[in-house]
Amino acid sequence: MQKILIVEDKEAMVDMLTRTFQADGFAVRPAYTVSDGVAALLQGGFDAVITDMRLPDGDGMEILKAVKRSFPLVPVVVITAFGSIKKAVEAVKGGAYDFITKPFDPEHLLLIIKRALEEKSIERENLVLKKEFSKFLEMPEIIGVSNKWNEIIKKVKRVATTKTTVLILGESGTGKEVIARAIHYMGPRASKSFVAINCAAISKDLIESELFGHEKGAFTGATEIKHGRFELADRGTVFLDEIGDMAMPLQSKLLRVLEESEFERVGGTKTIKVDLKIVAASNKDLKKEVSEGRFREDLLYRLDVFPIAIPPLRERRQDIIPLVRYFIPVLAREIGKNISSSVSPEVERILLAHEWRGNTRELRNAIERAVILCDGTALLPEHFSFHRDGPYKKINLDAPLHEVAAKAAKAAERVRIEDALKQAGGNKTKTAEMLKVSYKTLLSKIKEYGIGIGIGNGVRS
Repeated sequence: MQKILIVEDKEAMVDMLTRTFQADGFAVRPAYTVSDGVAALLQGGFDAVITDMRLPDGDGMEILKAVKRSFPLVPVVVITAFGSIKKAVEAVKGGAYDFITKPFDPEHLLLIIKRALEEKSIERENLVLKKEFSKFLEMPEIIGVSNKWNEIIKKVKRVATTKTTVLILGESGTGKEVIARAIHYMGPRASKSFVAINCAAISKDLIESELFGHEKGAFTGATEIKHGRFELADRGTVFLDEIGDMAMPLQSKLLRVLEESEFERVGGTKTIKVDLKIVAASNKDLKKEVSEGRFREDLLYRLDVFPIAIPPLRERRQDIIPLVRYFIPVLAREIGKNISSSVSPEVERILLAHEWRGNTRELRNAIERAVILCDGTALLPEHFSFHRDGPYKKINLDAPLHEVAAKAAKAAERVRIEDALKQAGGNKTKTAEMLKVSYKTLLSKIKEYGIGIGIGNGVRS
């Protein structure tokens, strides 16, 4: 049974909320003052906290700070009077999950708490995954809080326990190999080999021998038997990166491995049986490659059994700041500096506004450069060279005036929406009111510009 701490000085409100939550199967512990709430909190065991902003011996910010200090994964929802919304927004910026203004429907508060508990459950699972992956990955870039990233993690966990072939699609730098390694190490083959092959990096003359091996005397220079990558990975996982760059003749041989789990070494006649899990990846549109005759259609069907599409970082902006907070201490240690993992709102704005065409790889490189340039204990805007151009950097000033004006207007519109979302603590209803537009118009603009700013736990309705 999940347990809720309610810190509220009005007995009638406590009774109403207690009845609502108990009717839905929750256990409730009431507290009527800050001191009583903190004392109850320190006993532990709470899954969520609801606190009024105004209390007889202090305010809800003290409760929030106590929760974040001792139980950072426990969600806090703040109750506030209409006149204290500014204070409530500050609470959200300080880590509160959401706030609700009086008077309110207790059923609505119940829904908010249920949503918060579900999101925190996913966050806990991701932390467990991070610990598991970190045992095997030098740079476990699996950190993320966005819904899109959570869906990818769910797919990883589902397919990791099977022998099913996986095709990972995504732009360069999105972390395709990280996901491939996660699939391997979360599955029953974790103790066996994970063999990564970059099909674009190995010359066409050598890749067949690299994959299948060769017999002694198979060609000039083949002075001894060579065991290929497939053979070495037996009972493990083979990761075929940039599969779209594999030559057509080799694709037919790979198809046989996928269908029959067997092959012959170059220059050999002995059939070698292998037990492999195949994970392939590409930054190309393989269906287009098929239509243009550069990729076998039957091979694509065989690879595309369980596809995982990794969206670019610009389409999951909620993951940017968590990644930044991870990269800073890792890179600072490598370079020998002591730099805080937290960044200022101005630096956050700069990082969130950037397009990140190179995705996670570009973000990591930008943080590494900033750490090198930093002489203090915190990263500053001047440590990021791209911030000087701001949101207007992609505008072609040689274009016709109407085109320049239209693109500049869109850039300004995006910045204004992002700033308003921050001011409203990520609450879209409040943001629409601030911008004096309809809720539907705001949703349309957020979708158009790919906005997903992480305020507290993300942009909310």
